[in-house]
Amino acid sequence: MPAPAPLVDVIRGDLLESQHAGHAVVCDDTGQIVHAWGDPGAVIFPRSSCKMIQALPLIESGAADAHGLTPEHLALSCASHQGAHIHTDRVRVWLDTLGLRDDDFRCGPQWPADLPARDEIIRAHARPCQIHNNCSGKHTGFLTLNRHIGGGADYELVDHPVQQACKQAFEEVTEETSPGYGIDGCSAPNFATSVHGLARAMAAFASAGDRSDTRSQAMVRLTQAMAMHPALVAGETRACTDLMRAMDGRVAIKTGAEAVFIAIIPEKKLGVALKIVDGSTRAAESAIAAILVKLGVLDADHPATRARMAPDIRNWRGTLCGHIRPTAKLL
Repeated sequence: MPAPAPLVDVIRGDLLESQHAGHAVVCDDTGQIVHAWGDPGAVIFPRSSCKMIQALPLIESGAADAHGLTPEHLALSCASHQGAHIHTDRVRVWLDTLGLRDDDFRCGPQWPADLPARDEIIRAHARPCQIHNNCSGKHTGFLTLNRHIGGGADYELVDHPVQQACKQAFEEVTEETSPGYGIDGCSAPNFATSVHGLARAMAAFASAGDRSDTRSQAMVRLTQAMAMHPALVAGETRACTDLMRAMDGRVAIKTGAEAVFIAIIPEKKLGVALKIVDGSTRAAESAIAAILVKLGVLDADHPATRARMAPDIRNWRGTLCGHIRPTAKLL
């Protein structure tokens, strides 16, 4: 079994101070590996990087069209958002159209990562609601599907029809039987797969425009929604939003907790999945940017690329102390 590959170096002065290792795979439209670093067979939890897979039953069931969902709704269903008003206002309206309330969520309350939204709550001497949870868009998608199929209230449980539909879609697009699941931060089950399986699934999304079946049409709609609305998928200052903007809507990318990242590249019919084994976000952002540059879809000189792929390390006085950069092996 191959060991994790060194993917990102942290340099202080002229010395290699730290190094982040991981696994990464690029797949083509046949599911074959085009590039690989580390162990393609390493089993991981995709965490939030697989939200577009979890959103497939929302469209395939007919629930999305029955409830008049727009690309903005679909982008939010794939989002790990900041809890800014651009996110929560839309989720609130969506929830209202279902005739549901914050108490119908099963994701739990969370302080917004968006500072103005957080400060607004503090100034009001209030507490965050579940609608502020970064996964509230995904959960409103679950609630929409649940309303459509007439499921019970506890839609987050692994044996609930909503989550069973997600599991079936997940195993079918990864082309692997999941070895198990863990409970995600938002309380929904997160099914494990290999890095290769996750990249294979993203390649299926990337090549979906070549097919006309129901699933492929759903994949196209979700990919286009993410690429069209990068601010809804994450938010200002976030890598997903900044890098998708830098690629002008040609590529959809999504991060997941514990340093997972995926990319869907329709113009090249390629899917990417990576996992940094120590869970470092700075390393996952550097590595995904480097892979996107390597594949020719991200400009290495774009400010958003430089800020993520090879950022400077500065101290509190602003003195340049070092650099974070992809390893020669990755490049």
